[in-house]
Amino acid sequence: MKDVQSQQDDRNIPIDKVGVKNLRYPITVLDRKNSRQNTVATINMYVDLPHSTKGTHMSRFVELLHLFRPEISLKGIANVLSEMKAHLNAASAHIEVTFPYFIEKHAPVSGVPGLMDYTCRILGSSDASEKVDIVSEVIVPISSVCPCSKEISEMGAHNQRGEVRLSTRFRKFIWLEDMIRLVESCASCEVYSILKRVDEKFVTERGFDNPKFVEDVVRDIAMRLDQDPNITWFSVSAENFESIHNHSAYAHIVRKKNV
Repeated sequence: MKDVQSQQDDRNIPIDKVGVKNLRYPITVLDRKNSRQNTVATINMYVDLPHSTKGTHMSRFVELLHLFRPEISLKGIANVLSEMKAHLNAASAHIEVTFPYFIEKHAPVSGVPGLMDYTCRILGSSDASEKVDIVSEVIVPISSVCPCSKEISEMGAHNQRGEVRLSTRFRKFIWLEDMIRLVESCASCEVYSILKRVDEKFVTERGFDNPKFVEDVVRDIAMRLDQDPNITWFSVSAENFESIHNHSAYAHIVRKKNV
């Protein structure tokens, strides 16, 4: 049959990224406690397209994914990128894998267990020189109490749920659990899936005793990352979904470390 995609294109315009988006696929990720965790990812896959070629072969992206039945790890991502370039005759390849990751957390006082889900992403790219770049990202819900509200109010202080997005580049493997734990430890208080009354009392008082602006949250996380020699680059942002304002509060730090 006629291969239309491989035909010549005379517009002389290369394309930086072409491929498939929002492909849902079962994957396996490393789990520090249980060794492996099965989840379902949303996957984007792209390659570059030279100026002389009309189109790429979209079906090959899905075929490659099915062939790998991927375990999402540093080595696994690098292999997928290499095969994408080989099968699609491309100089560069990119993959974005977004998935829910579940961690069992115990309520702080009662100890009742519950599953917390965190949105995680693995971003990988490979260029023409075979250099592979991988970024690990977690999106973590947090609770924050406003220091200003606490200072000026005679009773109480306004608090809200927020979201921290932390992305890292690193020298050696880093656990998703460690990234999540770092973020949670820098919030006014953690978020839990199950709370009994004794737990609700604890988290309310914990947050009140530990008020933080979004600026405080990103700075505290950045300080910890600056001290970690394994981290070579990071991006951390915090967004509070304000409880008394019709807008969110936001702060962002991005840093390439001299390591």
